[in-house]
Amino acid sequence: MVLKVFFPSCCAAAESSILIGRWISEQNSAVILAVLHFPFIPVQVKQYLSEVQQVTKVSVSVLGSWSNSKQEKEESLSEFLEDLGTIFSHEPWIQIGKEGESRFWSCSTLQKHSNNPKEEEIILIYYDQRKVMLSHLHPPLDTASFTNHRAEDASKLSAIFDTVAKSKMLFMTDRYDDGPIKLTHWQSDGVEASIIVELLKQASVPACVLLAFLLSLISGVCRSRVLKLWPLSFLWSKLSTCEQLRHRLQHLQVIISSRNAQSQTQLMRKANIFVSLLVDVALGLLLMSWLYRKNRIGHLADTLIPVADHVAEELQDLLQWLMGAPAGLKMNRALDQVLGRFFLYHIHLWISYIHLMSPFIEMILWYVGLSACLGLTVALCILSDIIALLTFHIYCFYVYGARLYCLKIYGLSSLWRLFRGKKWNVLRQRVDSCSYDLDQLFIGTLLFTILLFLLPTTALYYLVFTLLRLLVVIVQGLIHLLVDLIDSLPLYSILLRLCRSYRLAAGVKFRVLEQQDGKPLRLLMQINPLSYSSVVQTYRLPTYSCYPKDSWASLCKKLFLGELIYPWKHKGEKQD
Repeated sequence: MVLKVFFPSCCAAAESSILIGRWISEQNSAVILAVLHFPFIPVQVKQYLSEVQQVTKVSVSVLGSWSNSKQEKEESLSEFLEDLGTIFSHEPWIQIGKEGESRFWSCSTLQKHSNNPKEEEIILIYYDQRKVMLSHLHPPLDTASFTNHRAEDASKLSAIFDTVAKSKMLFMTDRYDDGPIKLTHWQSDGVEASIIVELLKQASVPACVLLAFLLSLISGVCRSRVLKLWPLSFLWSKLSTCEQLRHRLQHLQVIISSRNAQSQTQLMRKANIFVSLLVDVALGLLLMSWLYRKNRIGHLADTLIPVADHVAEELQDLLQWLMGAPAGLKMNRALDQVLGRFFLYHIHLWISYIHLMSPFIEMILWYVGLSACLGLTVALCILSDIIALLTFHIYCFYVYGARLYCLKIYGLSSLWRLFRGKKWNVLRQRVDSCSYDLDQLFIGTLLFTILLFLLPTTALYYLVFTLLRLLVVIVQGLIHLLVDLIDSLPLYSILLRLCRSYRLAAGVKFRVLEQQDGKPLRLLMQINPLSYSSVVQTYRLPTYSCYPKDSWASLCKKLFLGELIYPWKHKGEKQD
């Protein structure tokens, strides 16, 4: 049977003493955690290890002896280290020795209480204790292709990582302590600390209290009955700016929450939200500084009115073209004139509204620009809402055309069933046979003919305004995609993968160091980091927007039947 000994590379230069670690009987493996230095009192060592076991829930014990002699190995030291196995009874007793400057180490086991001791093949595996302790081993994302053998290997590897990660209390004792226990491990030169980090921790407490108080006030205002009245509740649910503000308030509540993270996933989620908020606000401040420099707000306001007038003129020219003979098509002149004048009147109302608001445009943009201090995503959502307001007349044209076209399509389908002696059963939601008298068939034929000849005129107006509506939706969709990208991108995880890739471990790989007959095989365990795509997939933050669930076939069917489409509606909203 193969015995695997995981030895921390930071202990290779430690003086001769005993090894402290955990024995994993299921895997026939030993995880060395530290080297205990002489002199020590065995009773105090056992008491200290029992305290460590109670706190860490890891069965830490003395596993064997460590011999590091730069000269020839002394027999007295060797016998003394072997005799320690009678004081700290452990089966098997592991003896690891480094002889002088030799590249090969000796590793053997003693089984004093076994009647039939067996010689075991030993594999000595070196690992970076600091990296293993700070890393988080991730389960595979593709569990379907994960075989039972690979799952067993992953569970064994997870036990090694958990052993090192849970032994933080053991690493708080170094060789410079005044107590009776002196250890060598990855922090044996002193516990790592940062004055800046400690000051930030102290300063974060009053800052979090202040933010919690402000958020409680804002949440109280948001839950007030005034905002539940019809006009305000309607705007609060429809404007993407309000949705984004609500989303960011939830993020702030997660960050300043007094509850500690219960797992590594929750800790990473908090860190990703915090970095996302910082980057969002920083980009917003850059945008705000650019807008208020060189009077760009005034130039933008002076450009907005001419652009709106130009769009209205283009729409008027388009309607004049539709009221004639577009592309040589023969249209129903009466219906064509009615629809054309109806839409031209709407455009006239829109131009009057724009010119009425023109004196206040610069002031509105000036105050809107200040919202960029809340983040770039808030500014982008305001831009999306402004586009929706400026193109409201196009949306109205689309709704009028879609409703009229849908009415004719459903009327023609119902009359077509009348010709075949069928009707739609509303209760059973199916088509049943039905007998019609002569008057019903005559009226049905007359209505079918009228709707059929009026359909091309209505369909042409519906097609034109649907294309214009889709153009506006695509622009808003690109803005929403950018907002979702900033909201959901796990920036902290990506930076951690870039700077300290060992923190996000997907597995390990082993490299052969030395191999010689009669000597244990020496391997070096290295951490395989997660790929960037796996990092994004694992730690991607949820967003408030939802993408359209309809397939392309369903979307084309809705467009053909004249049903209204809302590609960027939020969850929980009902469609008309």
